Amino acid sequence: MKTMWNFLMGFILGSFIGAIFALLFAPSSGDELVNRIRSEAERVRSEVSKAASDRRIELEQQLTVLRSPRKPGAIE
Repeated sequence: MKTMWNFLMGFILGSFIGAIFALLFAPSSGDELVNRIRSEAERVRSEVSKAASDRRIELEQQLTVLRSPRKPGAIE
């Protein structure tokens, strides 16, 4: 689980840094660059928020299953 979290955080951070460098070195005006950075930051924020929400739902479902009473004699 920790390995997956580290990979996800590295992927997100690397994507964000790569996008910023790509935008900074692309030939464009200052206003256009600011707008591109804003839209990219918003996209990344949205993706992270969605991933966190999805993970929370998954963990809540797992918790519900773990909290449910086990039937006597049930084979696991």
